[in-house]
Order: sequence, then C-alpha cells, then structure tokens
Amino acid sequence: MKQFDELAEKPQRVILFGAGGQLGQQVSASRPENVELHAYGHAEADICDQQQLQNLFEELQPSCIINTAAYTQVDAAEQHPEMAFAVNADAPGLIAATCPDTCRIIHISTDFVFDGLKQQAYSPEDEGRPVNVYGLSKLQGEENILLRRPDSLILRTAWLYSGEGKNFLTTMLRLMSEKESLHVVDDQRGTPTSVNSLAHVIWRFVAKHDLQGIYHWTDQGEASWFEFACEIQRQALALDLLEKKIPVHPVSTDEYPTPAKRPANSVLDKEETCKIIQYKGNAWQDELKETLQHLLPY
Repeated sequence: MKQFDELAEKPQRVILFGAGGQLGQQVSASRPENVELHAYGHAEADICDQQQLQNLFEELQPSCIINTAAYTQVDAAEQHPEMAFAVNADAPGLIAATCPDTCRIIHISTDFVFDGLKQQAYSPEDEGRPVNVYGLSKLQGEENILLRRPDSLILRTAWLYSGEGKNFLTTMLRLMSEKESLHVVDDQRGTPTSVNSLAHVIWRFVAKHDLQGIYHWTDQGEASWFEFACEIQRQALALDLLEKKIPVHPVSTDEYPTPAKRPANSVLDKEETCKIIQYKGNAWQDELKETLQHLLPY
C-alpha cells in the first residue's frame, strides 16, 4: 500500500487485540502488505489473563501491539464497574507489564476521559476528569500503560461508528426505518469518526516507529448528536437506504436522561496528530457518505 511506504522498509509482526469489534475488524481489513498480523478477539485471547498474554508474546515476539479491545457499554458500566475496569483498566496494564521491551504498544482510548466542561477542543495535554465509570476505567487504563511502559502510544478518538454492528449510525438507520419520529440530544458536541479513517491513522502510527505519548484523532469538523442524525437521514435518503423521511426533533440532555452522564463537549484537538503523521483526514460528512455507500446493494 503506497501510503505506508515506511512499513515496507521493515517487516513487522503485529498483534491486534479486540479483533471482533468494529474498529478491530477494520484494522484487520486495512492491514498493509508487509505486516504479519495476528488478530485476536476475546474468544481467542483473554487479555485479562497475564499468563496467557505472556505465552502469546513469547511465542510470537511481536514488534507492535495494537489494543482496540474495550468494554464500551457506557451505561451498563455504571451497574457493572468491575467488568469495565477489568477490560479497560487492568488488562492494558497487564499488556504493558508482560510484553517484550522491544515491542511497541498502541492503545486506543476515548474522549470520555474528559468532563466536557471546556469550551474549546481538548488537547492531549488537558487533564482527564471523567464523569462516568466508563471514562474513569479508560483513563486508568491509559495510566496503567504509561506507568509500566512510558514509551507507549495512546490514541484517543470519539464518536466512532461503522456500517456494521451496534453504533449510532446503525441504530439511527434502524430507528428511522421503524419509527414515525425521533428525538435526539442536541447539546452534546463532538466529531463523528469512521472506523475506516481511524484504522488508516493507526497504521500510519505503526509506521512511525519512534512516536510515543498521547495523541488525538477524529474526522474533521464537529456536530451534535442531533446534527449527526439529521445528516445520516439526509444522506441515507439520497442513497435510497431509507424509504421515507421522518421528523427528527432536538432535545436536551436533561430531557433524555441516561444511567451514565455524558460530556457536553467531546471535540478533540488533533492538530499535532495531523502534523506528525502528515495526514489531515476528511470532513466527517464525507466519511459518513463513504460508509453509507458501502451499504448499498450491488
């Protein structure tokens, strides 16, 4: 793949955790030609089992580990914090403590490490102040990795979606085909981000062998959940993925209570990332269009 020329210079053996998730599937699908990828879902490798991790690392001797595995059920995490912390906090620490010193770690994290009270986009240097269990577990996961392996790379993202599985895009498409109207929160802002663009960026980071620290990546622009929903409907109607238009009404967070509190501002500053990897990415609306086009029947 031409855009990953740096990877072609040196073959790499990469372990991917979380291969069954929407991001993990796309990371696997976009593997550069010169990467030997070993992809594991939960059924194939338990990242909460240190002995299993050690056996795996000793056998494969990877040059890089990409960890996309996470407990992402934000509301359920409030009732089951032990599950969230086991996968999101403890397991990353085990990976960092067990992997070879010569192996890089690229760990995927989230905008939910922030409280959402800042008026501007969050920079990687801003202090994490989670407002829910999920965010707290992900922040602790970052800390556990960097404590044991300060040369690791943390990549935070936000509002991730794909055309498959359970996410905001697929949920909206289903509800828009089933309901007569929808109410969607309009006072939480962030950036819809496709798994396609994030996977591309992850492989660019794999190619940059000497990078470490915390970085941010989302697609370009920003929106509220309501604006995202309206754009999904507009584009889906234009592509005949929906049969009819239904009213979509904006509501406040207070009018749509959830077990877990959400940050009002999830916009991430990715300027440094764009410079480092020499890639700006696309507007979120363009990435959405590309994702929807892949849902068209052939």
